[in-house]
Amino acid sequence: MDDWRPCPEGFALARTGEECLVMLKECEVDILSLDHEMGPGELSGSEVAALIVANGTFPREIYLHTSSEYGRRSMYQTLYAGKPDHVVLHRGPMPEDVRKRVASEAER
Repeated sequence: MDDWRPCPEGFALARTGEECLVMLKECEVDILSLDHEMGPGELSGSEVAALIVANGTFPREIYLHTSSEYGRRSMYQTLYAGKPDHVVLHRGPMPEDVRKRVASEAER
């Protein structure tokens, strides 16, 4: 979920919090990378995190790629407190090797 960065190869892009929530509800999401600051009038990453917890729509793995330290802390605390044990939550952005692996798997 990001309002301006390009979508890495092999991933599906949600440009708004609402799009992200629909994808989590309607699709099988393996890896989610959340931004916090989504622009005026849009749901923030913290609001999306709270709705993920409330709806129980967790992916298998979550990364937090925001540059906002407040946003990262807020999203992490919300998700950590409500996540099931099988969900892997990372405090920071997705490593390059994960992006390359997903892109490679998408080519198959």
